[in-house]
This record gives sequence, structure tokens and C-alpha cells, in this order.
Amino acid sequence: MKFNTERLTIRPFKSNDLHNVFNIYKNDDTCKYLLHDKWTHENMEEEFNKKLENSALTKESMLSVAVVNRSKVIGDLSVWYTDMKDTVEIGYSFSNESSGMGYATEAVGSLVKKLFDEFDVHRIQANLDARNEASQKLCERIGMRKEAHFIQDFWNKGEWTDSIVYGMLLSDLN
Repeated sequence: MKFNTERLTIRPFKSNDLHNVFNIYKNDDTCKYLLHDKWTHENMEEEFNKKLENSALTKESMLSVAVVNRSKVIGDLSVWYTDMKDTVEIGYSFSNESSGMGYATEAVGSLVKKLFDEFDVHRIQANLDARNEASQKLCERIGMRKEAHFIQDFWNKGEWTDSIVYGMLLSDLN
């Protein structure tokens, strides 16, 4: 998958993106609400190679693409099919340096439109750690609705956490 937005290029990861992506995932704040710990110098190549391998969305494999602004990777978008027919889940992470500039809204909003238009999905959802207010606001800005709030339903990083599910259908697009 490759496409452009007004300010960004969304494309498969390239091997020379490693250090920009490490810059995103080496940060405690960025990884606080993710399922994995922050990347280290010891595991960064192994973790990054997983992104290189996930360059196409199929029923069997996840898609992971880079969000590029002026030749620098500032974000990571992921998409995978769920067990429900024609339903995908999305995930995203962005560098702290790009925060507050509207890049995440631009990238994720464009990804959602592309998924509906070109992949003929019925439903898109995002499952979040309920403490991640920035991610909740992003989902709402792109037209997703909050559908569920589960109390202490997920064990992650040594603690029970609440999770929130956001969802949207094609008819929800603005």
C-alpha cells in the first residue's frame, strides 16, 4: 500500500527507516499504552524486521506501513483482519516530535478512507487502553464512535487495564 495525503507519504517500510522507527519506539511515553515494551538497541533490528515483512494486507497477514513527512518516518500504521467477516482493526504510533501537528489525524483518516474504498471492508475498529486519551480523541476526530468500555479486562505489563473499542462503518465517514 502506498499513497499520499496533503503533507504525508504512506508507504511500506524500507530498510533505511530503522533509526527513524527506533526513535518512535524507544520512548517510554509512546509505548506506555502499547502491548509491547519500548525498543532497545538489542532488539530494535528484530522488531523492525517484523515491519519490513508486513508489507501487504491479506486475510492471513498484518499490514505495517510508514508515515513519512519530508523523507523522515514520523509514524507507523498497522492494519489486520479480525475473525469477523470484512472487519479490520487498525493501530498507529507516532513520534513525540510530530505531536500536535495534525499528522496522525491526516494519516489515520486517509488510511480509513482507503480501507473502505479499495479493500471493501465493512467495519474498522480500534481497541485502546482506556487511559490513552490522545488515541481516543484521534478516533473521534476521524469519525469513529466509542462502542464499548471494558473494565479491567486486559492484563498488560503487570497490571489489569480497561480497554475501549472504537468502530466505524463506511456510512460513518464525514
